[in-house]
Amino acid sequence: MAKKIKIVVKLAIMAGSANPAPPVGTALGPHGIKIMDFCNEFNEKTKDMKGSLIPSVITIYEDRSFDFFLKKPPVSDMIKKATGIEKGSGTTGREKIAKITDAQITKIAQDKMDDLNTKDLEAAKRMVIGTAKSMGLEITK
Repeated sequence: MAKKIKIVVKLAIMAGSANPAPPVGTALGPHGIKIMDFCNEFNEKTKDMKGSLIPSVITIYEDRSFDFFLKKPPVSDMIKKATGIEKGSGTTGREKIAKITDAQITKIAQDKMDDLNTKDLEAAKRMVIGTAKSMGLEITK
């Protein structure tokens, strides 16, 4: 018989650096799971992705057990890594802070395809382009 789900919690944590302090402790503590068990398991699964923000979906069951799965980093995080910028533009639309190529956009769209709500590569590329434009990047061929 399947376990009864108590709650599903979504968190975005830096890879390899989960600890019981907020936001992890405050999100998971009230549901009665062992926070250190989650932190150790999360850090072990993400040790090779250091420096990336990793969204995770944690399913907590009535018997206080849990399981979780990891998603890919956000598109904005992938764009920052691909272009080497620290952050997006403060004045989007007026100031272009960097350039991103069509090849980089295609690679990001392919990497993120599992988490997007489309299976069409062109639609995924348009989503990535929208994020890039809102960050103040110029799209080049």
